[in-house]
Parts: sequence; structure tokens; C-alpha cells
Amino acid sequence: MSGSSIKRIGLRSTALLTVFGLALVQPAQSAERVKTPERGSFTVTEAAAAKPDGFAARVRIPGDDPAAFARLVADARAAAQPWLVLSGGGENGAFAAGLLKGWSEAGTRPDFGVITGVSTGAMIAPFAFIGPSGDEALRQAYTEISAADVFEFGGTSESLTDTWPLKRRIDRSVTPKLLQAVAAEHAKGRRLLVATTAVDSERPVLWDMGAIAGTGGPKALALFRDIILASSAVPGVFPPVMVEAVAGSKRIQEMHDDGGTTAPYYLAPEATLLAAHPAPLPAQRVYLVVNNVLTPQFQMAARTTLGVLGRSMSAAIKAQMRAALALSRGFARRTGLDLRVAEIDGRFTQTTTAPFDQAYMKALFAHGESLGRDGTAFAGDDGTPESGRSAGATDLPAVSLTGVGGLRTSAAGEAAAQDLAGR
Repeated sequence: MSGSSIKRIGLRSTALLTVFGLALVQPAQSAERVKTPERGSFTVTEAAAAKPDGFAARVRIPGDDPAAFARLVADARAAAQPWLVLSGGGENGAFAAGLLKGWSEAGTRPDFGVITGVSTGAMIAPFAFIGPSGDEALRQAYTEISAADVFEFGGTSESLTDTWPLKRRIDRSVTPKLLQAVAAEHAKGRRLLVATTAVDSERPVLWDMGAIAGTGGPKALALFRDIILASSAVPGVFPPVMVEAVAGSKRIQEMHDDGGTTAPYYLAPEATLLAAHPAPLPAQRVYLVVNNVLTPQFQMAARTTLGVLGRSMSAAIKAQMRAALALSRGFARRTGLDLRVAEIDGRFTQTTTAPFDQAYMKALFAHGESLGRDGTAFAGDDGTPESGRSAGATDLPAVSLTGVGGLRTSAAGEAAAQDLAGR
């Protein structure tokens, strides 16, 4: 991969506030923004029956359908090998990128049977899927970019910014050669899965990127790129991505955006995670990389719209992640899954208020690389590190599973929450 290889990412918390603030003080451009064409209408039945134009229905499943998910992983011969789950988190994806590189250097990085990615995790996932040969592309992508490589203000009626710079980066890095490598790994029984959110249906969609890559041709390349872009399309900040689809003989245009809208990472359907007696995953161990800080951080909020919005969004994003982790850890205990979690904890103290601050991303990449190389990144559900985890890691507080991020409770969910609270 070249030095200009992939990406950028979806903005979060303080950096997201910065983008909002900058957008609001730009010269009035809304009236001059290019108006997007209206989409033809379609029904919920047509939406459910639709498949991407030119592709078999098997290239994706509803991400909230336990039966479809079970069939997908059952068909993956390598699904019993360890899984890698990559969360969203914007420029904090430098943490996962560095961790993977350090893991490769240590010579202990598993051959993952399944890799899932959401938002910034979706941009990392294809390069993680092809193994250590993708490490250098990730290093360049997360240490050599700036905000100008991701977005510019104005230009669309759908969002505060236009992400043509990001799209151009994706087009340059997601090449036919990359798709060939992904397809080859898919043929071995491994799976690369990326989540987007179907805006019209308010449901997660899980894309089998290896199946798309294996289709081959220009349409496969275009759809692969579009899904990565869509998974990182922060609603209202970055424009959504349109996917051409067909429902019977009718052509429709679907709208997809950030996979992190429905969940900060993808382990399994929510109903599966909440079940009192869920079917276990094929794998015995899952490595989850949380590209975010989870603990509350004190900071005086300004009495302004942006000040209140920024601090509230930061709290909501952290709460959503903690709630998702509560679900995952309860599921892991009920199924005997060895869930190993790496997060940006107290061992990393550098901060930034600017989106895509190179100095910050370089420092975070180096931090992740060090942890990966030393084997101190991941801890199990009981807090036990894989190798001598140093002080500064955080214990998550008990959290509610209601309200934030669309997570809902059931009897099993309440039981899991009570179990967590009693830890």
C-alpha cells in the first residue's frame, strides 16, 4: 500500500464538537450548497426484499437478525479461530492501528477467523484482515493525515461537511489488489464483516466484505469502497452514502451511514447478546479493541450551545460504549466466551481538542504499538491481563442498558445488568 493509503475516520466527542463549531462560524453557505436529488419512494416490504444491484443477497444480512447471523458464521470454516472486533472512535483508531503493528512485531498475533469493524474500525478492518502486510498502510493512514485529508466544510445539503477528500483516499487505497487479497482470505473460510446503519429502516446492516470482493469487477470495487465510506459517515456531520439496490423489478436507492449509530462495535445481534440462554459463538476467544476513553473526565463546560452539546455528546458516547460492553461481558459469561478487551486507559494521558491532530495520533499509535508488542493491551472479563498489565487501567462502573444508543432491555438484559452491578 502506498503512503497515501486509506482513510481517515468518524469524529467523536471533543473533535466532533470542534467540527460543529467550525461549521457554524463558516460564512453562510447553506443556500449555496448543492442540493441532492430526491430519492424515489419505496415501502418497508421493498426495503426488506432489496439486494444491492448486481449482487447476490448473501453479501449482507440484517445486523439485528440472530438466525441470519448464525447462518453466516456457521458457513465460515475458520470461525472457530479467535475473532477481532474493532470499535468506532474517530482518530482514536490510531490506537488499534498501532496495537496491530506491535502485535505483529511480537510474533503473537493470531490468524483471526472473523474480523468485524464499525466506523473507524471499518477502515482498519480490511488491512487487519490481510495480516501484517497491511500494518504499514495503517501506520501511514493514522499518523500522516490531517483534517484536510478527510473533509471540507459546505458543499452538501445532507451534512455540515463534504467528505470528498476521504472518498478520494479510500479510492486510492482500496484497490483491485486489496480486494483480491481479501477474496483469497475469504476463500479460506475467514470472514470480514463491516456494519452500516440503514437510515430508512433504523436497523444495522452487516456486510460480508469477502463475498463482495470475491464477486470481482468494477461493481464489487465500487460497493466495497462505498460500504467503508458509509460505515464512517457520522450523521449530520458527514454525508450518508447511497447504495443502488433492487427489490424485485424495482430499483431503489438506499441510504446508509455510520455503523456506530446503532452500536459502537459489532460482536453479535443485540437479541443474541441479551438472550438468557444464547447460542455461543463458534470462537472461544474474542479480542475487542475499544478506540475510545471510557471513564468520565471532568472539564468545566462553557455556557454556550456548543459547550453544552459537546460535553453531553461526550458523556453519551462513553455511556453507549459502556452499555455495549456490559451486554458483551454478560453474554461472554453466559456462554463461556473468553472476551479480551483493550481500551485507551489511564496509561495514555495525551489529549487534544482538534480533529485529526497528527501529534496526538502519532503518540496514540506509538502507545498502542508498545502495548501490542509487550502483550499488555488486553484484559479479560475478570480484569486479568494477558501479560503483566500496568497500573492505570480502569474498572468500568455498573451501567444502565436503557436510553443511550438505542439499546433496549429485556428480562435477560435486566438480569445481566443486575449481575454486572453486583460485581
